Amino acid sequence: MEYKVEEVSPVKRKIAVEVPSEEVNGAIMAGIAMCRMQADVKGFRKGKVPSNVVESKYRKQIYTEATTDLINYQINEIMSGLSIQPMSRIDVDAKELVRDEDFNYTIIFEVAPKLDLPKYKGLKVDEVKAIVSDEEVAEVEGRILENNAEVKVIEEVRPPKDGEIAVVTFGAYQNEKVVEGIQAENFDLVVGQGQALPEFEAMIKTMTTGDSDSCDITFAEDFINENLAGQTVTMKAKLHSVKERITPKMSDSVAKKAGFNDIETMRKGIQESYGSQRKQMNQSAAQSELISGIISQITDFPLPPAMVEDRIDRLIQDLEYKLDRQGKGLQSLGKTPQQIRDEFKAEAETAVKSEILLLAVAAEESLEISPEEIESTMSQLAVQTRQPLHELKKYYEDNNLIVPLKDRLLCDKASELIYDAATVNEIEPPSEGKKAPAKKAAAKKPAAKKAAAKKPAAKKAPAKKAADKK
Repeated sequence: MEYKVEEVSPVKRKIAVEVPSEEVNGAIMAGIAMCRMQADVKGFRKGKVPSNVVESKYRKQIYTEATTDLINYQINEIMSGLSIQPMSRIDVDAKELVRDEDFNYTIIFEVAPKLDLPKYKGLKVDEVKAIVSDEEVAEVEGRILENNAEVKVIEEVRPPKDGEIAVVTFGAYQNEKVVEGIQAENFDLVVGQGQALPEFEAMIKTMTTGDSDSCDITFAEDFINENLAGQTVTMKAKLHSVKERITPKMSDSVAKKAGFNDIETMRKGIQESYGSQRKQMNQSAAQSELISGIISQITDFPLPPAMVEDRIDRLIQDLEYKLDRQGKGLQSLGKTPQQIRDEFKAEAETAVKSEILLLAVAAEESLEISPEEIESTMSQLAVQTRQPLHELKKYYEDNNLIVPLKDRLLCDKASELIYDAATVNEIEPPSEGKKAPAKKAAAKKPAAKKAAAKKPAAKKAPAKKAADKK
């Protein structure tokens, strides 16, 4: 085999491969031998079928597989010899092998641009101190107390007040038929927290235990459920009871229910947990600032188009997942697919620049990722996504995600190396009312498998208008 590399652009390579007829014949014979071991031909014992019979009977399968196997083997050999890491899928332009004839084919793929790395060690960066206020600890304590509140039925017959729980059975009706998905029995509706449509909640606040009532409601034109947008329904409800939440005072017994020994241990645990998370976030922001500064010093920074498009795809998948959890789709944005892609382009380009820079630093520093590190990361991902490890591994292997995972881990190592070599100046958090500038992470984790769209739960409070949620 001989090959010639052509630099189509700073980020694209084309390789022309020439395979002599001797290698072609060898690949075909190897394919025949493999097929011969499994061939089931009437009149012959398995494994004893003559090669010419096997080739005649299974010719299409043999030649197709032999072509694919030869190309894959040679691509791996070429990439290893050139020490090139494709940053996109490899496009192959090839016909099928022909016995006794030379075989020529080409492959095209994108690569990371060659960078003249500026100084990336010994830089200076500001990092916000990780401070947890007493108010934040008190807020967590408040949530713990709410979780331990006792719910008690109010004996007095009166309408529910804000903060109390109205136990209702309700349904939305059109033409005397209940609307699927907007109905529930014995539903706990917390009054005054905006869990339901304002008109429905206003009606509930006029009812007393045992009362039934109804009201007509017209949904907004941009209502989350497109089938009901602009439609009028009759909401029917019955109030079964009114309950109140009696919140306890903070005590060691409440702290123990939350998993701590006493109040002091609980407050210390909250401080440490919040402090650790904040430290991690602030450090990530400082790392991003360092990387952005390094990138700004590189004037010529061509980007592989496929990498940018792939990153845009991932950003759109994340957006779809978030909208799916709200019961919406991309069409709810009122934008064309191209408009959505255009809006994500700048963010995708920034992310790709960070990835290319960090991979270049990793190569310069001879950083490596061991099989044990890959295994450890896969185990963590399996726990996070609640999937069996062997299934997650198969998913990553089948979808060629192992290399991107390895690249992400290399980026993480390179980012930490840059940060560890920097002079970090701790600064006070911004005063209340002023927000620190948002910074994007240097390298993002791969998105988990997209969750399947779920049907709305049957037991669900009447949804708010979309306009109220904006």
